[in-house]
Amino acid sequence: MLKRKIEQSLTEWKNTVNHKPLIIKGCRQCGKTFSVLDFAKKIINMLCI
Repeated sequence: MLKRKIEQSLTEWKNTVNHKPLIIKGCRQCGKTFSVLDFAKKIINMLCI
């Protein structure tokens, strides 16, 4: 799968202690929703293991 730059930003956001709500801005059809859903699936898998 294609590694996107946003994955590192999402991980950094998750690891901050008092993180604020996440707002993702960008052009149409650049993979914003896909990246967030993929990130959520990885986090859920990590929690279940």
